[in-house]
Amino acid sequence: MNGHNTRCNWWKVLCLTTLFLFMTIASLLAARFLVDEPVRYADDEDHFKYGSLGGEREAGFPYWIWKALPRVCAAHLPEGQRYPGQEYQALGFLYEGEKPLPVGMSMRRHMGLDRVFLNCASCHASTVRETPTSEPRLYTGMPAHRLNLMGFERFLFDCAKSAAFSPDLIVPTIQELGGGLSLFDQFIVYPVAVHLMRARLVMLDQRLSFMLDNGPTREWGPGRVDTFAFAKALLNFRMDNIPLREQVGVVDFPSIWLQKPRIGMQLHWDGNNTAVEERNRSAAFGTGATPPTLDRTAMKRVEDWLLTREPPPYPFPINQPIAAKGALIYRTYCAGCHGVSGRNFTGETVGKVVPIADIKTDPSRLDSYTYDLAVNQNLLYAGSENPDERFSHFRKTNGYTNLPLDGIWLRAPYLHNGSVPTLRDLLEPRSKRPTQFYRGYDVYDQQRVGFVSTVREEQGQQFFLFDTADDTGHSLPGNGRDGHEGARYGTELSDADKAALVEYLKTF
Repeated sequence: MNGHNTRCNWWKVLCLTTLFLFMTIASLLAARFLVDEPVRYADDEDHFKYGSLGGEREAGFPYWIWKALPRVCAAHLPEGQRYPGQEYQALGFLYEGEKPLPVGMSMRRHMGLDRVFLNCASCHASTVRETPTSEPRLYTGMPAHRLNLMGFERFLFDCAKSAAFSPDLIVPTIQELGGGLSLFDQFIVYPVAVHLMRARLVMLDQRLSFMLDNGPTREWGPGRVDTFAFAKALLNFRMDNIPLREQVGVVDFPSIWLQKPRIGMQLHWDGNNTAVEERNRSAAFGTGATPPTLDRTAMKRVEDWLLTREPPPYPFPINQPIAAKGALIYRTYCAGCHGVSGRNFTGETVGKVVPIADIKTDPSRLDSYTYDLAVNQNLLYAGSENPDERFSHFRKTNGYTNLPLDGIWLRAPYLHNGSVPTLRDLLEPRSKRPTQFYRGYDVYDQQRVGFVSTVREEQGQQFFLFDTADDTGHSLPGNGRDGHEGARYGTELSDADKAALVEYLKTF
């Protein structure tokens, strides 16, 4: 009897011990893998530059893998000067001092790993230099004219398809970079993460091949994106079946200051939405934030900050007497479409669409946004518990919208597709606008107002040669420098009047 009791007691002890160990292990795993916590920032501008919108939950890269890729796949990065720990500069990402992440990259602890992905600032922050030897000044809210987003995507996809994208190379590189991985991480967590990340990137490469594999004439170049191509891929459009005229919708990144005065205007380049909140949630898809993963509190904080965020003043000298003459010209030719000033957006057609037959700019972006896409977009957020979140304002339009010109000095290159390098060039007819120019350089052209566009390379970094036309002189789809010309647009003004108008626009 005593032996039987002893055996029972031992079984109880064994069961309790096993249960305790199981609960301990489960608690440890839960403490690591069930955490969902972003890196937080007290300052609103820092939150804009580095704060998470939730995209890491679904689209995020494990930080240490992301950090290791420029080393294991260095052959797939563009040529040029590279700084240790800041190799993504080669793709136009910006770093502040010794910060581990570039501007526009956020971090969130999710599913046991620090994950990183893009946020709003990746496309809406950039730098300006007065001279080639000047320190760059970072401005938030301006178009990211240096970011080569297509180059970033291609780097990730090419790396994922290469033999270098393997735990055997990536895990040791992480350790060399100071990752300090535990044995559990080295042999289980990160090998699994590498394989999952590779599978996802290969899948995305296949889905986006329609815009990545079309040769050099279809390259976006820095500062540009085909926004709604991603939407079509997300919504499972058969891109091999759509007409050629709908396949290219490349545009410049826009500025995003002063959103409050824009409420009710026709937004996006083609004015396809009049709801600022919808436009913002739509843009959040580009940061990987979908209806189930969007961090609504973080998004609201960015939205509120942008409502009244002012563009920075022009930092260089302005010839005030000449600018005063330009003010009179502006009121005659520009105010009705673009607003009374850089802060007063009242005007007869401000924020309204101008038919393509009138404006005559490159039609590709307009053609690429179709009625079918608008219908499908309006189904997004349909399953949200908050009915106010459902998209309902997307519409197909017949032209491009007249935008306010706040901070216009920072919004080069110009036109919706960035096909004209400076404001002075925009005041010339198509025949006198540059056929080719270089994009991605941040030294400022104070005379013509825009970025210097004649520099091919600097310290080994090659800048992107942007073509607006083919060898026969016909506009390349998405790149045409056409339109916004004629007497009503100021292209027939005298050189002195054009110079005065450009001088006045510096005050915006």
